[in-house]
Amino acid sequence: MSNKPIYDKVILKVSGEALAGDKNFGIDEKTLIGIAKEIKEVSALGVKVGIVVGGGNFWRGRTNQQMDRATADYIGMLATMMNSLALQDAIEGLGLKTRVHSAVEMMEIAEPYVRRRAINQLEKGYIVIFGAGTGSPFFSTDTAAALKAAEMDADLILLAKKIDAVYSKDPELHSDAVKYTSLTHGDVLEKNLGVMDSTAASLCRDNGIKIHVFSIREKGNVMKAVCGENIGTLIT
Repeated sequence: MSNKPIYDKVILKVSGEALAGDKNFGIDEKTLIGIAKEIKEVSALGVKVGIVVGGGNFWRGRTNQQMDRATADYIGMLATMMNSLALQDAIEGLGLKTRVHSAVEMMEIAEPYVRRRAINQLEKGYIVIFGAGTGSPFFSTDTAAALKAAEMDADLILLAKKIDAVYSKDPELHSDAVKYTSLTHGDVLEKNLGVMDSTAASLCRDNGIKIHVFSIREKGNVMKAVCGENIGTLIT
């Protein structure tokens, strides 16, 4: 593997489920440290890394249909902040400088999101973690990743998941599922592939942001994606 990055600035979207590892709930320490190490390796090459993290390892939306949707989404934002702080701790434990920005004000644990400040921190080599999604209910953390990629003028969204690529249908349920190595944003929307929600996919399409989907479980995949290797699915 040639460690020559083809991207200058990326947004790494880590799903909450990926942080849970094989436990399916909470944070798996081995997985957390592994992701932190991959971020360090990429950052050492001069790549500017922003991170958006999901909260699905703690909260998957309404636990019952009686719960107000906005309330459920706010609880999910709090879940992303738990993951953001855990990632911050793991990354700083490897000697890197980090900042956590929260879309919902939590002054004691994170700084409020300010675009210019975040850009400046990325330019200085900080790993910037964006927590609490968009700060508004009814929007996913995929949409937050698309927004931050546009606002930070990132070259690529690294969509790190438990699954290794985009498929025509769930490969765990359907043996005839087709694996895609490349797609367009239009394909994702028209085929309703479920790789990210339609709002996020539309934002990426409208702003010309590439998306690279790959498994976070395989060591070295973040580096491979940043260096343009043919893994997972590249959406352009």
